[in-house]
Amino acid sequence: MTSDSPARRAGRGGGFRSRWRRGRNSPPSKLRRRAGAAVRMVAALMLAGGVYTLLAPSAQAQEDVALSTAAAQGKEIFDNSCITCHGRNAQGIEGRGPSLIGVGSASVEFQVETGRMPMVRQEAQAEEKMPQFNDEQAQQLAQYIQELGGGPEIPDGPLTHDIDADPDALSRGGELFRLNCTSCHGFGGGGGALSSGKFAPALTDVSERHIYAAMLSGPQNMPVFGDNQLTPDEKRDIITYITGQLQDGGDPGGFNLGRFGPITEGLAIFLVGITALVFTCLWIAGKS
Repeated sequence: MTSDSPARRAGRGGGFRSRWRRGRNSPPSKLRRRAGAAVRMVAALMLAGGVYTLLAPSAQAQEDVALSTAAAQGKEIFDNSCITCHGRNAQGIEGRGPSLIGVGSASVEFQVETGRMPMVRQEAQAEEKMPQFNDEQAQQLAQYIQELGGGPEIPDGPLTHDIDADPDALSRGGELFRLNCTSCHGFGGGGGALSSGKFAPALTDVSERHIYAAMLSGPQNMPVFGDNQLTPDEKRDIITYITGQLQDGGDPGGFNLGRFGPITEGLAIFLVGITALVFTCLWIAGKS
């Protein structure tokens, strides 16, 4: 039996060490590369989420916000009458009521002062009814929501133009009304039906503040007309036309036929005219 020579032993040992070194220096497998990339991506996403959480403004109401006297009184009303649907701190309850954070005092004034809120039951649209709160209580509720989450507010001062000082306000308002409002409310402001059981209400007895608040808040299917869409002066033009022409202007043409526009007028003329012609023909035939 021959024994291994030192050279052969060294050769075998050297070969093992060289293979071990090649194993250590070989590039990582595809699985390891993918695992490393996944770990780095997760770490990057977690870092980005943490930075966003720290820097992004919070959309929730602050529980320790300092309230004015009116807002504190509004909070008492809210906790007694509104918290069931809109939740603690007005952050909403799914299936009952939306969040009120950011809706502003204009929306609260419109909904509460017209009796649309509180709703009796969930329907396609909140209908106007006798309000459950007086104007002072509605203002307190509006102030609480405004201080809680901010949002659109009805500006101070007059909401219409003085026609004597600015006689062109009616014509400007009429043009803006026909361009932005008649598709839903009709040419005469009589309202109209919409899809899914909803409708645009009549404007015959709506106050100036409620019209302005509706344009700011966009209740139901109504679009929001912010200051970027309609400037405050243009909103005043529209309100001047509604209150000065549609509400107080009367019907110079006679019977208004519901103020639904030229379609009903044309239909009435057609039916009345055809009926009159038929009876005239029968009368002539009878005489002859």
